[in-house]
Amino acid sequence: MIIARILGTVVSTQKDPKLEGRKLLIVRPLNLDGSDGSGYLVAVDTVGAGFHERVLVVSGSSARLAQGMKDTPVDAAIIGVVDTVDFIAD
Repeated sequence: MIIARILGTVVSTQKDPKLEGRKLLIVRPLNLDGSDGSGYLVAVDTVGAGFHERVLVVSGSSARLAQGMKDTPVDAAIIGVVDTVDFIAD
């Protein structure tokens, strides 16, 4: 799982039929201090997340285990909206 921030949307008029009606969002991983990490992902939204929210993202086979994603060709899925993060350094 990673913590990421939603930065935008992807619109695709032609896609696999199993992705019809699914919201595709561009997310950027976050570092532990809340700053932007590197890279971007396109993730299927399963929880109704909104722009700039912090979210939990799973990838790989775990993404296909998210609610409603069974047998859907996804590699990343948003499975939660983050309320708070408490990090205790050693």
